[in-house]
Amino acid sequence: MKAAVISSPGHVGVETVDDPTPDPGQVVIEVKACGLCGTDLHILQGEFAPTLPIIPGHEFAGEVVGLGAGVRDLKVGDRVAVDPSLYCHECHYCRIGRGNMCERWNAIGVTVPGGAAQYTVAPAANCVKLPEHIRTEDAALIEPLSCAVRGYDILRSTLASNVLIYGSGTMGLMMLELAKRTGAATVDMVDINEDRLTTARTLGCSNAVTTADAIERPRGWDVVIDATGNAKAIQDALGRVGKGGTYLQFGVADYATRATIDPYRIYNHEITITGSMAVLHSYERAAELFAGGVLDPEIFISDRLPLTEYAGALEQFQAGKGRKIQVLP
Repeated sequence: MKAAVISSPGHVGVETVDDPTPDPGQVVIEVKACGLCGTDLHILQGEFAPTLPIIPGHEFAGEVVGLGAGVRDLKVGDRVAVDPSLYCHECHYCRIGRGNMCERWNAIGVTVPGGAAQYTVAPAANCVKLPEHIRTEDAALIEPLSCAVRGYDILRSTLASNVLIYGSGTMGLMMLELAKRTGAATVDMVDINEDRLTTARTLGCSNAVTTADAIERPRGWDVVIDATGNAKAIQDALGRVGKGGTYLQFGVADYATRATIDPYRIYNHEITITGSMAVLHSYERAAELFAGGVLDPEIFISDRLPLTEYAGALEQFQAGKGRKIQVLP
């Protein structure tokens, strides 16, 4: 089969590799679409993945074409979206229900072969069957949506909050859609990419600006979310949190990224600084939201490219062109 392979830091290409074989409890999936994500760029840089080479791709959906021993609830022909999370279920964090903190954390497309390929394998327990009205290719959006749902679990949103989101790429736009549905009074977006700000306006944000200085909010915001992972944006965002407010680090920063905090202000203003890591008890709920129309795939997916153009798709994504970019095996 054909698969994208990150062979070493900075090097990716499409190669012919062996077809996957399912272990007991696993299924073989013919991938219909695989989304690109900032995590893929980190893997390309040599971060996250413990060893290279690796077949990336943790946002994918497809059709079941093979069954391992013991699979009971799926059959060949089922269309599924896949939670890429792989937990050990034995460590301290797994035992207390915090699998995303697993001491042996793994993920399809991050530490084991993923969905940027014609076929991949996944535990049957990680597969969610799709309703008839959902296009299989569109369902690759469920994984990033499940990360956004996890972010809102962390926030424990209060009705009528004023929300500020840095970054109007796919993840920032998903946070916008969830903010609107969790009772935010206003949702403001900051980005330096005017095309992405135009999409934010289309989705109904309160303001879409290149700097938060352009918005009249003298007391700051109740909730500030970074969806960029960019050091400059993070530093600015930290200073925009109002008294009693919450800052969520949602964007994935490089390992070396640093920001400065003001401990006295955090104490005196009772500011909460928190983070959200990947998926936790949120994939099934994201699938329900997606089936209910929380996202418009035609707005969120800007490009659908053949798998053979994976390297170019990554370059386009890294350059900030488009929104969600998918490769189609």
